[in-house]
Amino acid sequence: MVLNERYNYKLSYSTRNSLIMIDTILKNAGKLLVRLSAGAMMLTHGIPKISRLFGEGPVRFHDPFGLGPEISLALAIIAEVICTALIMVGFKTRLATIPLILTMLTAAFYAHADDPFGTKEKPLLFIVVFIAIAIMGPGKYSVDGLKKKKRSLF
Repeated sequence: MVLNERYNYKLSYSTRNSLIMIDTILKNAGKLLVRLSAGAMMLTHGIPKISRLFGEGPVRFHDPFGLGPEISLALAIIAEVICTALIMVGFKTRLATIPLILTMLTAAFYAHADDPFGTKEKPLLFIVVFIAIAIMGPGKYSVDGLKKKKRSLF
């Protein structure tokens, strides 16, 4: 394998395999970093909503689907807390991104429909990150990755 035509470096089989292994480790570490950091940031939005649902007084929350503010808030909590936790540990990751993407679409284009772009920017960034996670998958350092590894052993 020629690394650089100008210098005509040839890599040995073991060197090439080592580079491939390092590349794989870094890609999986990057997937873990994205899952954990996006998840931690999303939890800061989801966890406070729990006290809004179970707090005193009437629930005030956007109701984009006509289900009532309590159910809409509960759905947002499920997406922002439970689905986020699933993504962070890497369990059913691709499936768990769907409610989060839908919740962030609702936040950007319904709850903040009349707001300036700067207000919509955060949910839009979350949409991009969760779409990327859905495309990339959870990686090796995840519950799904461990399950996949166990299947390949037998």
